[in-house]
Amino acid sequence: MFALPGSAMDVLENMEGDNVLNLSRMNLETLAALEDMSEEKRKETHQLLLTHNRFTVFPGNVAHLSNLLFLDISSNGLAHICDQILGLSKLKTLIAKNNRMDEFSLPKDFGKMNLEVVNFSGNRFEEVPPQLLELQRLKSLSLGGNRLKTIPAEIENLTSLELLYLGGNGIQSIPPELANLPYLSYLGLCDNHIQGLPPQLAQLNSLRSLSLHNNLLTYLPQEILNLVHLQELSLRGNPLVVRFVKDFIYNPPSLLELAGRIVKSRNFQYSRKDMPANLVSYLDSASKCPNPKCAGVYFDSCVRHIKFVDFCGKYRLPLMHYLCSPQCYSPCSSNSQSDCDSDEEFNIPQHRMQKVLLG
Repeated sequence: MFALPGSAMDVLENMEGDNVLNLSRMNLETLAALEDMSEEKRKETHQLLLTHNRFTVFPGNVAHLSNLLFLDISSNGLAHICDQILGLSKLKTLIAKNNRMDEFSLPKDFGKMNLEVVNFSGNRFEEVPPQLLELQRLKSLSLGGNRLKTIPAEIENLTSLELLYLGGNGIQSIPPELANLPYLSYLGLCDNHIQGLPPQLAQLNSLRSLSLHNNLLTYLPQEILNLVHLQELSLRGNPLVVRFVKDFIYNPPSLLELAGRIVKSRNFQYSRKDMPANLVSYLDSASKCPNPKCAGVYFDSCVRHIKFVDFCGKYRLPLMHYLCSPQCYSPCSSNSQSDCDSDEEFNIPQHRMQKVLLG
């Protein structure tokens, strides 16, 4: 870090790296120093850091930095953003965490900006400002640690959104319109008062991480299994941890599959001399049932099943695996870690498991 300057011009020399002006932790209330900045330096400045100062109103002369791409004005007393910010036509990232802003703090035309990342966590928003819902290029929106009670249905307007973080609010329900975000890959809804999930969330085909810990969830919709790209699901601190859905939809096997199961389970020999090549390929595609008590196989028809396993003696970890039929549940007790936690039973391919975080 640099030493505190003795004059305004000294401040302007504190360029950290290429095109970065760092004026954080300097007890500033205004940005008079920018008035003395040369036109060349203004154009060269792409990142401006103003964190931990004393700005209560957005410093309008920041608009002099016409090529600014990144602005962080977190941890001030900021309560209002003035119209001058609209002059920052190239600004992509705006971070204003831990301030005093609410839904009346933004200029009317804020939604016309070209912002891609907005982080207003740790403020006083009781509603999502409508201007934020007009940012057509927005990819990341963070409003954690505010006072939100609802998520507006108009959230579906943010069709470019990839990350949405709303943790640490007072949200009680999720609108089905949230499922209309085709690129959403991270959804953070932890530390709220959510009691249920709309089944429409299964339409979030790009979703990879879903954070739901510390809510009031007592069940999960079966449709959540359709989130085929989901890699991480955080559920700790919810009532459903001890009432997890165990049984899911099972489509009965076709006659072809029933015949194939008999051939495989009885070890009948076959070759391309005995049957068409497509049937040989089909028989070769059989998957062994992971239940060690079962010698069966399955092809297309299987049961997605949640198996509870004691984890470190503290949590009952639900793992999803595939069984050959609804009658094929493992008979061992979920309270016996030594019996149920064997490598043989849970040697399941990684792509068939959901990662559930409970601790």
